[in-house]
Amino acid sequence: MTHTSIILPGTKAPNLNIKTTDDKSWSLGQQNPENFTILIFYRGVHCPVCKKTLEDLNNKLSKFEDKGTSVLALSMDSEERAKKSKDEWDIENVELGYGLSAEDAISWGLYLSESISDKEPRLFSEPGLFILKPDQTLYAASIQTMPFARPALDDVLGAIDFILEKDYPARGTVEPNLKSRAA
Repeated sequence: MTHTSIILPGTKAPNLNIKTTDDKSWSLGQQNPENFTILIFYRGVHCPVCKKTLEDLNNKLSKFEDKGTSVLALSMDSEERAKKSKDEWDIENVELGYGLSAEDAISWGLYLSESISDKEPRLFSEPGLFILKPDQTLYAASIQTMPFARPALDDVLGAIDFILEKDYPARGTVEPNLKSRAA
């Protein structure tokens, strides 16, 4: 099997409509941040690394907001599992989406895993972090195949400062066509 979904920086991200644990509908097309929207795709309530990441986000959320950046954390978890995360983790300030479909996860280039324990759902996405410009074009992405080695949120905050201060362009924008680039 081949995983072929890739969103190039500078191109429009896939549409995303999702429910949140506060009984709202969240739509990427309706976001209007000053600088960026960040999507943090997490594995689900079964993941202790996700808990640590989202609790860190909860503590830093105001720093993102101060930089004109809105953040949504979301997963393929059911409403019940997502609300369990919201209730049991220290993430009261984090907007939490649930019910991401496998098709939508794949359209974002996320990797899928099947459960290896009773704590995990049958199918879930591995982590990803996407930084989107206000026009919903991708600026940057970090996609993992495992729960480990995610971008540190302090590094992401520093990157936002650098991007805004230097007007740094998106990188990785070249369409991968190695045959035509061979010299």
